[in-house]
Amino acid sequence: MSDVATLGRRIRYFRNRAGLTLDEVGAKVGLSGSQLSIIENGKREPKLSLLTALAAALNVTVASLLETAPPDERAAKELELERAQSTSLYRSLGLPIIKPGKTMSDETLDAVLGLHRELVKREHQKIATPEEARRANTKLREHMRTLDNYRDDLEEVAQQLSDSVGHVSGALTHREVSLMAGTLGFTLVHVDDLPDSARSITDLANGRIYLPPASIPGGHGLRSMAIQAMAHRVLGHRVPHTYAEFLQQRLDINYVAAAVLMPRRQAVEFLTRAKNDRNIAVEDFRDAFGVTHEAAALRFTNLATRHLDLTVHFLRVGNDGAVYKAYENDGLRLPVDVTGSVEGQHVCRKWSARVALGRHNRTTEYYQYTDTPEGTFWESTQTGTGGGDDFSITVGVPFDSAKWFRGRDTTERKKSTCPDPTCCVIPDASLSAKWAGHAWTSARMHAHILSPLPSGTFPGVDDRDVFEFLERHN
Repeated sequence: MSDVATLGRRIRYFRNRAGLTLDEVGAKVGLSGSQLSIIENGKREPKLSLLTALAAALNVTVASLLETAPPDERAAKELELERAQSTSLYRSLGLPIIKPGKTMSDETLDAVLGLHRELVKREHQKIATPEEARRANTKLREHMRTLDNYRDDLEEVAQQLSDSVGHVSGALTHREVSLMAGTLGFTLVHVDDLPDSARSITDLANGRIYLPPASIPGGHGLRSMAIQAMAHRVLGHRVPHTYAEFLQQRLDINYVAAAVLMPRRQAVEFLTRAKNDRNIAVEDFRDAFGVTHEAAALRFTNLATRHLDLTVHFLRVGNDGAVYKAYENDGLRLPVDVTGSVEGQHVCRKWSARVALGRHNRTTEYYQYTDTPEGTFWESTQTGTGGGDDFSITVGVPFDSAKWFRGRDTTERKKSTCPDPTCCVIPDASLSAKWAGHAWTSARMHAHILSPLPSGTFPGVDDRDVFEFLERHN
């Protein structure tokens, strides 16, 4: 069904085509002209019975009124202007709303629309910066903390998608994902020429979702990519106007994908049994649903507080100790910069996340108790390699909650006094005395910090590459 604004435009179009006034049509359907005007302006959604009466009065079918496309080019432009002026970007300017009425010429409408499009384009160029990304990401992380990293609305969407293909237990198969796409009117197509800046591309005109080759290593990630692409459509996402909106959409689709691969009902049943057995283990959760260790750990944070009554923290840390992703609602003090951002900050060398990276044997889960100024935490860490760099994935809980987890009997224990710099930042005094002034290091340059993001419709995505790709496969 069309949205209310488009529906109103279509009613107006057919009324004008029939040469009828508001009052004349209103009299036929039992409305005043002013009430019908409200409907035509998209301020009120008519009931089906009224739609049927309007269709008869205008000598058209109900289906014609409900088509999703604007009735003509002028109506399409008027709708675009109304939507542009309803965005937070425009409202932040404090400018009045312009009504695209009959007295506005096509040239004026085109000029005003052109200004709006340029405004959005420049805003995209401005927001595709590290500073804006960090600010928006911090705000989003803090908001999710208030929700215990749990979104009931997205859980419902994911469970319905899972149930729609009859998935009962275990790992979601690639066939089930394809069937899921089919129920939404899409076909999954694997190609080897996706633009470097895109993980997937959805061709809305032809109902195709383009993904990397099915034979790539770690192909389980293709299921997640496909579900993320579907989630955009299921959640009704539109092109984001701010970086915060872009990040929110990314969080939403990642959440839905994880919740489809590890559906709430089945996942909670699995984790509840493990808790009752005092044998919760992320690696078991991972293997039961056929996902990556990181995906299982993040999904655990969604469910731990609301369904298992456990507060928890999660860390993905690079080999240099820098944080890539983090979440906590258990009181662990994460390292943050002056803006409150945790990404890129370095965790204490004595935390499990970094101790595990220094071990020679990385094939097994590493368990550790860590004493911190905020209390003692038990942690489980798994290491891995991605993109040529090592990283660690850590899930931890306060000391009193360790009794529910496998690995609670570990004898490994470290004491951290960070953010006190004497803990692990300042070099040992004897080493400083020996080497200070006698060493010169050529720093490793991270080239990506000098590279601006491509400024396309979506931050970081090159529009030209995407459109040329679609043209090749059309």
